[in-house]
Amino acid sequence: AIIDVENLTKSYGSKRGIIDVSFQVEQGEVFGFLGPNGAGKTTTIRTLMALLRADSGTARIAGLDCWQRSVEIKRLVGYLPGEPALDPGLTGGQILEYFGHLRGDVDQAYLKQLIKRFDLDPSRKFRQYSSGNKRKIGIIQAFMHRPRLLILDEPTSGLDPLNQQEFDRMVKEVRDDGRTVFLSSHILSEVEQTCTRVGIIREGRLVRIGGV
Repeated sequence: AIIDVENLTKSYGSKRGIIDVSFQVEQGEVFGFLGPNGAGKTTTIRTLMALLRADSGTARIAGLDCWQRSVEIKRLVGYLPGEPALDPGLTGGQILEYFGHLRGDVDQAYLKQLIKRFDLDPSRKFRQYSSGNKRKIGIIQAFMHRPRLLILDEPTSGLDPLNQQEFDRMVKEVRDDGRTVFLSSHILSEVEQTCTRVGIIREGRLVRIGGV
């Protein structure tokens, strides 16, 4: 398993977090994390990315502890947060260039191909983009270094149907390449399009894991 989560719990006091969440994601699969808004999807993802510290339980990516080895893990992962906060004064191209330098080893031809596939104008400032175009920047930065694992929080939110289809194709290419995708959604049809297995989370608890 490339993701191994065991009895993960995170409480926000009176507000619900996640309770005893356990699941595994195998190398090369597309795993859908499905549930209504507020069910605990983002909390789980932020814990995997060491943006939150769990109260109890363990989470490992590629055998590495998510909290203790988070820098090494971030080298393996392409991450798309649910609401990316990026510099509004930079152009889309400058943002992608910044992430490329930060990561290193980004294939510029592949990056240009992703920009073209999403029909994105990289010369516009981030603040001028529609929500769909902001989402495209987030998706491109997650995919552009061909990571071993993609962790995507509601990736198609704000995308129009044509770009959703393009995203589905990109996910299938990653899977065909033997790499892994973990994506959250509250839309069943979206998960049915791309995922091989699904975990359903409700009120902070994982209620079902199985094939689509």
